[in-house]
Amino acid sequence: MGRLAPRPLLLALLWLALCRGRVVRVPTGSLVRVVGTELVIPCNVSDYDGPSEQNFDWSFSSSGSSFVELASTWEAGFAAQLYRERLQRGEIVLRRTANDAVELHIKNVQPSDEGHYKCSTPSTDATVQGNYEDTVQVKVLADALRVGAAAPPAPGLSLRLGEPFELRCAASTASPLHTHLALLWELQRGAARRSVLALTHEGRFRPGPGYEQRYRAGDVRLDTVGGDGYRLAVARALASDQGSYRCVVSEWIGEQGSWQEIQEKAVEVATVLIQPTVLRAAVARSVSVAEGKELDLTCNITTDRADDVRPEVTWYFGRSPDSTLPGSPVLARLDRDSLVHSSPHVALSHVDARSYHLLVRDVSKENSGYYFCHVALWAPGHNRSWYKVAEARSAPASVDVTWLEPDYQVYLNASKVPEFSDDLTELECRIVDMKSSEASVRFTVSWYYRVNRRSDDVVASELLAVMSGDWTLKYGDRSKQRAQDGDFIFSKEHTDTFSFRIQRTTEEDRGNYYCVVSAWTRQRNDSWVKSKDVFSKPVTIFWASEDSVLVVKARQPKPFFAAGNTFEMTCKVSSKNIKSPRYSVLITAEKPVGDLSSPNETKYIISLDQDSVVKLENWTDASRVDGVVLEKVQEDEFRYRMYQTQVSDAGLYRCMVTAWSPVRGSLWREAATSLSNPIEIDFQTAGPLFNASVHSDTPSVTRGDLIRLFCIITVEGAALDPDDMAFDVSWFAVHSFGLDKAPVLLSSLDRKGIVTTAERDQKSELSLERVSVLEFLLQVHGSEDQDFGNYYCSVTPWVKSPTGSWQKEAEIYSKPIFVTVKMDVLNAFKYPLLIGVGLSTVIGLLSCLIGYCSSHWCCKKEVQETRRERRRLMSMEMD
Repeated sequence: MGRLAPRPLLLALLWLALCRGRVVRVPTGSLVRVVGTELVIPCNVSDYDGPSEQNFDWSFSSSGSSFVELASTWEAGFAAQLYRERLQRGEIVLRRTANDAVELHIKNVQPSDEGHYKCSTPSTDATVQGNYEDTVQVKVLADALRVGAAAPPAPGLSLRLGEPFELRCAASTASPLHTHLALLWELQRGAARRSVLALTHEGRFRPGPGYEQRYRAGDVRLDTVGGDGYRLAVARALASDQGSYRCVVSEWIGEQGSWQEIQEKAVEVATVLIQPTVLRAAVARSVSVAEGKELDLTCNITTDRADDVRPEVTWYFGRSPDSTLPGSPVLARLDRDSLVHSSPHVALSHVDARSYHLLVRDVSKENSGYYFCHVALWAPGHNRSWYKVAEARSAPASVDVTWLEPDYQVYLNASKVPEFSDDLTELECRIVDMKSSEASVRFTVSWYYRVNRRSDDVVASELLAVMSGDWTLKYGDRSKQRAQDGDFIFSKEHTDTFSFRIQRTTEEDRGNYYCVVSAWTRQRNDSWVKSKDVFSKPVTIFWASEDSVLVVKARQPKPFFAAGNTFEMTCKVSSKNIKSPRYSVLITAEKPVGDLSSPNETKYIISLDQDSVVKLENWTDASRVDGVVLEKVQEDEFRYRMYQTQVSDAGLYRCMVTAWSPVRGSLWREAATSLSNPIEIDFQTAGPLFNASVHSDTPSVTRGDLIRLFCIITVEGAALDPDDMAFDVSWFAVHSFGLDKAPVLLSSLDRKGIVTTAERDQKSELSLERVSVLEFLLQVHGSEDQDFGNYYCSVTPWVKSPTGSWQKEAEIYSKPIFVTVKMDVLNAFKYPLLIGVGLSTVIGLLSCLIGYCSSHWCCKKEVQETRRERRRLMSMEMD
């Protein structure tokens, strides 16, 4: 444990804590004042928290031993007779600053006021605690401070803006004490005063508000001149420097590390008047210049400054004559270092010190407006700095740029007029009677279409194409697709000629066409602005539209009498309202009535196109590939020949002629199609008649059985040797209960004995064979459900003529027979039943085996216990 403090020390600390009370305080040290100045001594009571005002008594002693009552805040008759008169005159005043503070003011201090001043507070406490009074010493010195202007104050110092000036003030003191002087230059403008520059009692310079930058730049300085002179030097006068200047000098004394001001004196030095610099800028009020020429404007400067000032000239441009508008574009600027800042088409120069020229090259309409000249004068300052002394802006100069429009006319001519549809149309839009052609002018064209109507209704024009100033072509809605297809062609043939071509003119293209030629003027930024449009007179594109007429006449130049002969037919063509026609011919054959499959079927035999290319169409007789010939006899006449005619060739033969018109060179357009009168081939013969029928011993079979179908041919009329007959037999099936579906070819056997079987999706197989001369057997092996339906055969007889050639007879068809395929129920369910019984038996045996194993091994103990319990119960019952 630490040592305890001695008991007397503890008692002393406790006594100080209990006896703490109020303390009266006045300034420490001594106060020094000069005769004639005002003395102020504050006094306050610390640790006072009473709600009412504290009373104070002031006493004075010249020696510090015996005090005389001076003044009191609560007793009017407290002061001695010596000071009552001064109290009444107001030379001695007590001013309360708070409940616990008061100030003693003594005006016009005299040497007799030097001494000791005591401030005390009357005590009403039961016990005295604290310090109730305090004393301060006051020293009074004689007035030894002398302040005055270095020269008699002038009524006004007139200066021009930017000129330097100096002001001087003299201050000295003969005080016996060691005092310091502080000096302050003040500027008064009206009722407001502001500090310019001060020298403190500690020897430091302190610029006033707003003068810091000028002080650091050296424009405002404070120097000492001689022993008592102080000079304020301003390098360049500003407008804010105008006003009355006075020199304020204060005397300070230092005691015990603190400073106190003894007295202060001020003297008016001079009044400075700043005369503004005269500066005017003038530009010609109104100027007119032709487009493309040069604009020359002169800014004339007038000023009263002849010293070293440098002008800064700036040219502005605006659309409004109000020169105060902000944001006006700057055209050019000449700075005070004579450096020009401008764009390539603008130049700025000066002829002499008072004239500055603005030159704008290649003016355009955009240069019309108002031009301003702004001038600023700069004067050199301290440390190579510059300051603006004056600025002025000229009145607006109105500039009107006139433009000489290109004078020209537009003529539209139809160099190629269509007479029929699909003809070429060409229009030429030409510029004529051009009076002036500037290099900065280019021409473009726009094409328009308007429907030609006889009524007075107003019809809107449709834009076909428009060309902009940069030669970009834009299509209208009417012409966009056809222009992309190459049907509409817009081009510029020459400098003054534009053309429009319609490669294939249609009836919808008939109407009025006109062109508009636009003049474009190049701007300074290399853009183009449209300046004029000239319309041409419309040109009408029209032709009478009549229906195309095409007539074809067929004839048989030689009589036709029997099979095996040559059949010849010629077709003569005549047309009307078809331009430069070419013809294509197609020979058709219509079979006579009696064909069961398609009684009105028309077959295409051979064709010849407009380029005289021959093509076999549906001629399928391989033995007679060269048996048909189609040739062009004349431009409008064609001949068809068929050699070694067969009986099957009987029918109506026609010429189908199509007229073609040329379109765009090698292309052709179908103009009209016409069919000639028929020429009939009819064989008058008493030959045999053939019939076909189908028979089956198994029309209803079970799935998997064999289906046998017989195609039986019967012959009526003249008897024929079997060697003189041959047949093409084909089998067809319609897999439906009706004949609503298309027949499917199953198999065919030609007259040479070659069998052809079609591909099928069924698994059943087909076989076709000739059983006898007039019987043909179709067999379906391994029939399926899909093999049901109607079956029929088609027969094409071939008969040998007396000349030894084979003649093809008309194809005949049998009536269909319906075949049904049944399902064998026993065979269908035999295998599923056997499989089901076998699986059931195996699963039953396996279940028994699992049960036996479980009862024998897994549950053996439980079964034995249960059995013993039963025996016991039975024994009890028996007993």
